[in-house]
Order: sequence, then structure tokens, then C-alpha cells
Amino acid sequence: MSDAALSARYDFAVSLAQQAGAVAMRHFRRSDGLRIIEKGPQDLVTAADHAIDALIRNAIQSRFPDDGILTEESGGDISAQVWVVDPIDGTGNFARGIAGFAISIAFSLNGDTRIGVVFDPVVEELFVARRGHGAFCNGERMRVSTTATMGRAAVEAGYSRRTSSSDYLALMARLLDAGCECVQFGSAARGLAQVAAGRIDGYVEAHLFAWDVLAGLLLVEEAGGYADPFPLEGNGQKGLPVRACTRGLARQLQEAMNGASDRLDKMS
Repeated sequence: MSDAALSARYDFAVSLAQQAGAVAMRHFRRSDGLRIIEKGPQDLVTAADHAIDALIRNAIQSRFPDDGILTEESGGDISAQVWVVDPIDGTGNFARGIAGFAISIAFSLNGDTRIGVVFDPVVEELFVARRGHGAFCNGERMRVSTTATMGRAAVEAGYSRRTSSSDYLALMARLLDAGCECVQFGSAARGLAQVAAGRIDGYVEAHLFAWDVLAGLLLVEEAGGYADPFPLEGNGQKGLPVRACTRGLARQLQEAMNGASDRLDKMS
């Protein structure tokens, strides 16, 4: 694919994320209520998720009819050039009127994420990255923090019910014992954007899907951080562990995720 074709898709993704954000805000904290469906325990979908999914899918099919599409709400399949989308990442927060959600749009070419856009419409922060071109928030270049020790790190440890509570609590214990400050904001896409912006130092979670993380992982990489590979295979709906952080924390966070019994180094 030519550089011009990628540039066109980048500009399109930025505009589309902002349009999706406007739809989200029309539904957010509506006085007449919001239609909410339970897909499972603590797994919600709203009318806004479906409206944004339709907006994004229709726009891509109209502008780039040969591109594949994979979204959380309507599925799809992996192809050589494919859009991977979460209409609202952090639906649990969104449905409760909590300002902690984002629109996530990624474009992958031959299994390599080339474009990543995460938009937080509440605070109007637009996080964007293109492979090899850096990562930016509202036009300002982002860099991950310089934190290299667990005793100085703030790490988001994401959780879903696809992970056992005992495994999650054990991970939290290892992080806390190693000296981390742990947070949990409820949106992987938004959390990864915070890592890229240098506001927190790492994000870990035992099981996430491509639509949750592809855009955010590219943000972290292009901001100079470390991110585990997240290969797109089959229909793209296989979940994997995720670790994204400063390069100085990569080994230590891997040990925590692996359940290493030895106490992690805590350098002053």
C-alpha cells in the first residue's frame, strides 16, 4: 500500500473517531435514560455502542470498500488490510455516567498495525499514531515516562471476568509488593493512551481482544515505550495477555504477570 493511501486512511480515522465521539456525547448521561443490554455479568452494551458501530462500519465500507472490518459489536474477519474497532471501550463506565471511556480505531496492514486513534470525547483528547511517525495528543508529541523502577511506577492492572478473581488478586499483590501504585480505570484503550502520554507507567491485563488494544499499543510503541506483540490470527477474536510500559519496566512487569516467586528488584 502506498504512503498516500495510508495517509488517506489516517486522516479518515481521525475524522471518524471525532464523529463517533460526538455520537457518544449525545448519549452520555442522557436525562431520559440509555438503553442498556447485559451480554453477561458486568459486560454491557448500549444503544450508543450500536449507533457508533453502525456509523464506523458504514463509513469504512463507503470510503474503503475493499478493506476488512472487525468490531467488538458486529464482529468480522481478518484480512490483509483491516480496520479493528471498539465503538466504546469502557462501556461499563459509559453506561453508569462515568467519564472513563474512549473510541478506539486501528488499521492493520498484513498483520502490522499502521494507524491507531484513541479519542476521549469527554475531555476532547485525541491520541493518534502512525507507524514510524510518532504519537501525538491534540497535536503535541507524546513520550512515555522515564520510570524504570517498580517503587516509582503507577501501573493500571485491568480486569475482566474472563480472568479468575484469584489470579487477578495474585497479580495485584505482586505489583503492590513490588512497590507499584496500582490503578484501574476500566478502559484498556484509554489506559494505554495514558501510558503513551507518560501519565502512568504501564498497563497490564491477562486477557484482552484486538479491538480493545491495537490502537493503544501502537500509541505506546510510537511514544517510545514497550508493547507486547498482539498478532491478528484467524477471525481476530482470540484474546491475549497485554503488557505495555516504559522500557525500563518491561522485565519487571513480565515477572509480575508470570507470577515469579522471587521478590522483584526495588531499586531506589
